[in-house]
Amino acid sequence: MKARADAEADAADIELDLFLEALNRRYHYDFRSYSRASLTRRANVARERLDCVTLSELQGRLLRDPDVLHEVIDAMTVQVSDLFRDPAYYRALREQVIPHLRTFPSLKVWVAGCANGEELYSLAILFEEEGLLDRTMFYATEINRRALGRASAGIYDIGRVPGFTANYQNAGGRGSLSDYYTAAYGSAAFNRRLRQRTLFSEHDLATDEVFSEAHLISCRNVLIYFDNTLQDRVIGLFAQSLVRGGFLGLGAHETLRFSSHSDAFQPFNENERIWRRAAYPQSTVPETSDA
Repeated sequence: MKARADAEADAADIELDLFLEALNRRYHYDFRSYSRASLTRRANVARERLDCVTLSELQGRLLRDPDVLHEVIDAMTVQVSDLFRDPAYYRALREQVIPHLRTFPSLKVWVAGCANGEELYSLAILFEEEGLLDRTMFYATEINRRALGRASAGIYDIGRVPGFTANYQNAGGRGSLSDYYTAAYGSAAFNRRLRQRTLFSEHDLATDEVFSEAHLISCRNVLIYFDNTLQDRVIGLFAQSLVRGGFLGLGAHETLRFSSHSDAFQPFNENERIWRRAAYPQSTVPETSDA
């Protein structure tokens, strides 16, 4: 029985590898360095949504029918978020990070893995309330084209608004969240002003390179889906992108501690997973003279 179970597990691993290889070679989406456990779950979600018995069947459909691709990518990526999710993070940005960002004449903010846009609108509202929106350029990037379209539209189910509002208030919101959206037909449409200085772009953290200098990078609850090698690659991208003294915000269960690029950063608020790009590489920090 054990030998049979081991053989089935081995076959499942091979099937998953071939499916990921097909997805990469046919459409250039590279999930091969994502967490294996997460990949197995998400690939099976895709298989079930498309009524396939096996991943091999799904692979065949994917290779021959490009229309299947968007359903697969929707299943393979996670778009679960909330406006002002983890309010203490946004309160820390408001109270501790914004005073430093004010010192720059213009700002660039990269929301990496923006999903359906909740994180982007949270930051845009925060920057509006702190008087920085008009001198900030936002870059909202995402691998999932459909999610990127939803982020660009900025329309959410009205049933989510009470949760959004509670988070906003707990994050130190200075007014009423209702000032930032219009409710109609069971939806809340966020004001266009919040995204008028936003570039929405497809970007794959697994394969693409740095595309802009940034003063703040917010990439929350994305690294947890990557294996250690890919996590290290992405932290390296962020180190390259951030200006000296710029800030990096990660998710509640993410860290730089084991990255080979950790020396490029200094802890700023580790409780809320915020780091600052070191003014100098750690190995070249000027020594202070006692003279």
